[in-house]
Amino acid sequence: MGLFSKKPKPAERFDPARFTPVIRSSICTGEKTAGFREKETGRFLEVMLIRDGSDLEEFKHRYGIDGEIDTIY
Repeated sequence: MGLFSKKPKPAERFDPARFTPVIRSSICTGEKTAGFREKETGRFLEVMLIRDGSDLEEFKHRYGIDGEIDTIY
């Protein structure tokens, strides 16, 4: 094992009772950001930039999300 080898990270937790996973997409530029929307206030918490499908899969894997994720504009 090398000095700088990547170890798989354990799935991070989010509270599904308080947060909903969403993708926020810009109408003008099309830039997409993955994060969580707070159910009570609607506030968006940005987690990571989505550049391609592999970034979306990493987000889903990191937080243990199955299925489709809603997109907000």
